[in-house]
Amino acid sequence: METKSFVIIGIGIALLIGILAVFFASGDPDGLESTALVIQGDKTLTGDTPPTAAVKDDIPGRFSYTSPLPDYTLGDAWGKPGEAIAIVAGVFLAFIAVFGASKLVTKLQKKNQPGREGT
Repeated sequence: METKSFVIIGIGIALLIGILAVFFASGDPDGLESTALVIQGDKTLTGDTPPTAAVKDDIPGRFSYTSPLPDYTLGDAWGKPGEAIAIVAGVFLAFIAVFGASKLVTKLQKKNQPGREGT
């Protein structure tokens, strides 16, 4: 299989999974958000997340964060289509970052090959 075909198929699969996940994902915090709440004492590992739990920056020793697409949405007004758009944007941003990094690594490897000094 050619590299170009492999990449296109991979992006297609990532988009398909991402868009379908919008309709099956849980609204409860998980992953990093849940871990942040546990570390700050706003949530326990057993039981539900309290409705008042939030990452706050007004309490010493705690932190806050902002996201360009919080909770993988474009806001409540956009609903599920906004979530799908956010996922598609994330897939393409991730692809661009990985593609750029691979080009940089390839360029550095070619530059550092023996017998290619000064080229």
